[in-house]
Amino acid sequence: MSEARAQAPRSDLPIRFAAGVVMIAVAVAATALGGWWFRALAVVAAAIMLVEWADVHRVPRLWAWTGAALLAALLLAGTEYLYPAATEWELEVDAAAFEPNWIGFGAIALLGLLVGLLSRRFAMIGGTLYVGIPTFAMLGLNWVLETLVFWVFVVTWATDIMAYFAGRAIGGPKLAPRISPNKTWAGLIGGVAGAALFGWLMAWYFEMEPLFRWLGGPMGAIAQAGDLYESWVKRRAGVKDSGTLLPGHGGVLDRLDGLLAVALATTLLLMAGMLTA
Repeated sequence: MSEARAQAPRSDLPIRFAAGVVMIAVAVAATALGGWWFRALAVVAAAIMLVEWADVHRVPRLWAWTGAALLAALLLAGTEYLYPAATEWELEVDAAAFEPNWIGFGAIALLGLLVGLLSRRFAMIGGTLYVGIPTFAMLGLNWVLETLVFWVFVVTWATDIMAYFAGRAIGGPKLAPRISPNKTWAGLIGGVAGAALFGWLMAWYFEMEPLFRWLGGPMGAIAQAGDLYESWVKRRAGVKDSGTLLPGHGGVLDRLDGLLAVALATTLLLMAGMLTA
């Protein structure tokens, strides 16, 4: 019995928990400070994610780091040009507040095309779009109204945490065994329920538009769809994690895949005029 216990795999929960607390603390602090603090965090995360994406697709490191550096420079320069840090939006938060995003999205698409053609690695086109556009969307959210970023964060975190614990506690049928063997339907339902609850609480606390109170659940599903997409990409490439930077979590892309999806979906709804804040 003692030998069996000695050979039993150790749980990674303590490491995951500690790393998660640190990541949440850093994200909350940067968002609260706003301005260049938030921009620095977002841009560094985007650069790391693009390098991880390139590694997954076996892009030479020279082009991985070149693409990441160019994306970081474009995100910083583009955000400062379209959303100057020294000013902030003072009118109603509606579709007009996010019109500059179209310029930023277009610039990122052109950058991705350029890097992809020069490197002859078309995965860099997809990676630049996949990482760059949601990151630019998040930067715009923070400039217009930082409450939007907190709401996106909380919905995504609630999805991840509740999906993890519901999946481990309940188990049951697998959600997509060929893509991500550990995900279950119980985890999906738990994640959506957690996002619905905490999304409602955040929207109520910050007195956001009533529709935000009911969007948490759907955004929880979108977060998990983003997670499944990244798992599918890794499965096709034959890798388990996008990186090893975050203890117990894998790479930065592994941790932020759902956040990318939620940030972009929220921004598109705002740009379409379906939401105000």
